[in-house]
Amino acid sequence: MKTLTLRLDEALYAKVLSRSKRRKTTRSEVVREALNLCFEKGDTSSKGSAFELAHDLAGAVAGPTDLSVNQIHLEGFGR
Repeated sequence: MKTLTLRLDEALYAKVLSRSKRRKTTRSEVVREALNLCFEKGDTSSKGSAFELAHDLAGAVAGPTDLSVNQIHLEGFGR
């Protein structure tokens, strides 16, 4: 097992300490469990970038590619 040193603010350290005492385990075990939960949750809920989420919609809308090239599309904009 590898060793990692990290710094926690007082409030977070108190939470880790409290949970370790309540579970009668080490602070290291509490942090390991929290990290594992974080990575597991991140893997299942990670949806990707905005492009990855909408890649199937690219090209699905008909119309001018750039509204700024035709002034008629800007008519009434900003009023």
